[in-house]
Amino acid sequence: MLTDLRLTDEHDASCRIFRVYRAVPAHYHTSSDEYLYVLTGRAEIHIEGSEPRIIGPGELVFFKKNTVHAMPRIVEEPYIVLAIDTPRRPPEDVHFVNPADGTPASFIKTY
Repeated sequence: MLTDLRLTDEHDASCRIFRVYRAVPAHYHTSSDEYLYVLTGRAEIHIEGSEPRIIGPGELVFFKKNTVHAMPRIVEEPYIVLAIDTPRRPPEDVHFVNPADGTPASFIKTY
């Protein structure tokens, strides 16, 4: 599960701060590219086409829309990330590779 606080929600971009409480299953977004900037904590991240790695405070990762990505392991808590989506990503645009992993509404609590 993760909690998601939307800071901006404009047509051209959305900006969110989210805290990850447990592993994030493999998923992708169809509407936007995404930048993730780690504020606190460390997690293992898998991005399609790249080797898995641990990311931590001050690190920035980027992936294009339709790129499968996951965070299978939180290494250090609290794991909090600043996310910027271009263009705006609607909250329901989270497509799990394995549908049994849930839906955006069941996995993400948005404020």
